[in-house]
Amino acid sequence: MSPRSARLARLSRSVTFSACHRLHSSCLSHSESLSDEENLKLFGKCNNANGHGHNYKVVVTVRGEIDPVSGMVMNLTDLKEFMQEAIMEPLDHKNLDKDVPYFSEVVSTTENVAVFIWDNLQKLLPQGMLYKVEVQETEQNVVVYKGEETIVK
Repeated sequence: MSPRSARLARLSRSVTFSACHRLHSSCLSHSESLSDEENLKLFGKCNNANGHGHNYKVVVTVRGEIDPVSGMVMNLTDLKEFMQEAIMEPLDHKNLDKDVPYFSEVVSTTENVAVFIWDNLQKLLPQGMLYKVEVQETEQNVVVYKGEETIVK
């Protein structure tokens, strides 16, 4: 019997959470903040003073070798628990701007929600296993984040 080469696969799991937020840049440092008029112009109806809500769908994809014994990249029960801790507990049924400390300094756009989830999952998953976080704010608005960073200027 010849040894089999390692096979790589990607595994995805989704969750849905409900949260509200207000797109407004006053949470940033004073020098980077926008006026109320600039916020309204930039964010439109999403700048509503009372906020608005979404039913976010998050798809998390991990990648790795298929274990020859279990036949799995990762146990789905473990992934489910990691997603519960990294996504559902901090975000579900929350006001992102008021209940999640991260968003006291970062505008709660879907892009930044994806980064928040990525960072939380990175702390829990084995190194190098997280491949992609996809956050669907609506059926039409989807953000995909793969951990990319930009060079600080």
